[in-house]
Amino acid sequence: TAQPVETAAADTKIDRTEVEGIIRDYLLKNPEVLLEVQDALEAKQKEEQRIAHLGVIKNAKDQIFNSAFDGVVGNPNGKVTIVEFYDYNCGFCKRAMDDMQALTKTDPDLRFVLKEFPILGPESQKASVVSMAFHLMHPEKYGEFHNALLGGQGRATEASAIKVALSLGADEAALREKMKDPTINEALAKTYDLANKLAITGTPSYVIGNEVVFGALGQEVLAEKIEAAKAAL
Repeated sequence: TAQPVETAAADTKIDRTEVEGIIRDYLLKNPEVLLEVQDALEAKQKEEQRIAHLGVIKNAKDQIFNSAFDGVVGNPNGKVTIVEFYDYNCGFCKRAMDDMQALTKTDPDLRFVLKEFPILGPESQKASVVSMAFHLMHPEKYGEFHNALLGGQGRATEASAIKVALSLGADEAALREKMKDPTINEALAKTYDLANKLAITGTPSYVIGNEVVFGALGQEVLAEKIEAAKAAL
């Protein structure tokens, strides 16, 4: 004989309550399971982000690795390219500059792209406009400019950036005119959009091969990432 609907519903409720109690007791006795679940969730999220990054890098390859507005140091024809998103007023970027110089000095196959990503206020944005204008005018001197401004004392500003540019032979009137070039701000807007797609919110951040790397991780870690990118070629 079929059970009345009310009785079946009550049994179901009791069964669910019993199951929930069993699960609760198990978790209380084995709380490390929650850590395992958290680890599994983080691993799943990282893998999803990695796959998303692959898609962005594939679709925006030229913008990431070959933008006319980005400076290039090291070997311009190097087998492996590392792209650094940086801000001239970022303390971690200043410290990471030594890593960049050491890596390009010791690895003849490394092409190092410097991508302006001014996120630390109006002074950073204005300094980047000067930097990009100088690069368009004197690409052969950009490495010197970058090292001087990033390695300088105090905050980078429009005035301090212009001072560095003039010390390297730029004509001030021509430089100020180039700073008005609307394509510079258009390029910065594209970089902000690209960074958003790559989940880059701080500096320094890097694209190495098909991997996005966050933070000032040091020369040794970057070298390992570069070797992994070479092995994947």
